[in-house]
Amino acid sequence: MTSDTTQTDQATAETDDKTENLGELIAGARVVLWDFDGPICRLFAGHSAERVAVDLVGWLQGRGLHGLLSESERKSLDPHIVLRAVDRRHPGSDLVDELEERLTQEELRATPSAMPTPYADPLIRTWMAVGSRLAIATNNSPRVVRTYLSGRGLTSCFAPHIYGRTQELNRLKPDPHCLNRALNAMGSAPSTALMIGDTPSDLLAANEAGVPFLGYARNEHKEKLLRDAGATAVVDSLKSVLDLIRTQA
Repeated sequence: MTSDTTQTDQATAETDDKTENLGELIAGARVVLWDFDGPICRLFAGHSAERVAVDLVGWLQGRGLHGLLSESERKSLDPHIVLRAVDRRHPGSDLVDELEERLTQEELRATPSAMPTPYADPLIRTWMAVGSRLAIATNNSPRVVRTYLSGRGLTSCFAPHIYGRTQELNRLKPDPHCLNRALNAMGSAPSTALMIGDTPSDLLAANEAGVPFLGYARNEHKEKLLRDAGATAVVDSLKSVLDLIRTQA
């Protein structure tokens, strides 16, 4: 039988190891690439992403185009899956452009009710204050990102390095396109950057780009998805990152 003292010592050692690993990631980051929806805010906190996906599917059905989507795509409840599915079948078409604009407008409508991720704002400002450069690499519209950052007084922390969804929808994450755009523009080697994301697609994009990855998981389900995808560094609160940066500063 393991004693309470032994269990406590083991738990303390595991916590120390996690803190050390997190400290190493942070210490090596000269450039920090942030995903937007998740680590910075919950964009659809008050404006359901699932409803947006259903509306996009309904818009296609109303035009007799529901056959463009498979059964699983129609039921995915993820607007990006719907958008990418149509783009795969009609790349570069007016239909895709219109569907992408409809998604952008829905994201813009969601922006006023977006919920800031706890500790994200002070972490962003502190990280910039200690000399790291910040960029956003996201599948959301850059117009949406700029609108949100402006409302939070954070634009100067990132501008002009905001790399979001383009007309090349096949380059959305997990493709590393937006990460590579950020790295190239900032003249940063992948090994001196850090990606903060909350989905397996963020992790896959970081791996493909050769960028170290820190997962943010606001609940156990999110953490399991990241761990199952291979993430080794995951935090459930950005406070631990903020505390370490303040300690290292």
